[in-house]
Amino acid sequence: MEINKSGIISVVGRPNVGKSTLMNALVGEKIAIVSSKPQTTRNRILGIVNRAGCQYVFMDTPGLHKARNRLGDYMVKVVRESVADVDGVLLLVEPIPNIGAPEAELIERVARLGVPTVLVINKIDTVKKEELLAVMEVYSKAHPFRAIIPVSAKKGEGTEGLLDVLQTLLPDGPQLFPEDMVTDQPERQICAEIVREKLLRCMDKEIPHGTAVEITRFSEREDGLLDLEATIYCEKNSHKGMIIGKGGAMLKKIGAMAREDIERFMGTKVFLQTWVKVKENWRDNANLIKNFGYRDE
Repeated sequence: MEINKSGIISVVGRPNVGKSTLMNALVGEKIAIVSSKPQTTRNRILGIVNRAGCQYVFMDTPGLHKARNRLGDYMVKVVRESVADVDGVLLLVEPIPNIGAPEAELIERVARLGVPTVLVINKIDTVKKEELLAVMEVYSKAHPFRAIIPVSAKKGEGTEGLLDVLQTLLPDGPQLFPEDMVTDQPERQICAEIVREKLLRCMDKEIPHGTAVEITRFSEREDGLLDLEATIYCEKNSHKGMIIGKGGAMLKKIGAMAREDIERFMGTKVFLQTWVKVKENWRDNANLIKNFGYRDE
């Protein structure tokens, strides 16, 4: 496919609004982890879509929230910087006829920078049509958006129409990434994030967001089987006990779920071993934050 238009679109919004779910739906492959907990996404993740002579480079970002530690500061910095030097911004919001503080801040930033912005109202399958019209009215008064598009990221509804609108924001130019590339994330990092996603899903509210995952072994055998070792870091011994579970049951469950997803992503059989270590207050340790893959560059 010959690419004659390409550009970077930043996907922003409050935590848990569905940014990663939407990007996965647009790319057609799971490249960003998803859970029902806010602040699931910690890094800036690129998702690449090639369609009709255009290359869309979507930048998934953490949700804009009030930081309570150094990791939180890093995540907020990523969001605030992500609306500069891009070709367009996709502001994702809930179907609520009220503009909250995170949305107001993001609208103020895109207005100041003069970045073309498309408003996307997610979770439209959860409201009636008249409620949706009220949301559109409130936002259309707040900013001259290029378009307001209702979608259901979970069901993949409205994504084709969204790509049609975003195509108008892409400047003329060659492709920015190879055609067969769907993300800039290293395979090792994606595998670590898949383990973290299963951890978030399995632990429910028993354990806070004080966990990180590092792939400490990533090697391929001659028969193609992938050997992985994943170390889960938490901040307290009591959390370590919960993650391991009675007789190691919880850790086995997390590992089994993660292995299935990693095999699907890597397209090969995987032998996954998981370990749990305590690193007290790692979210306030700049070196550890960088070691776990959360970097400014």
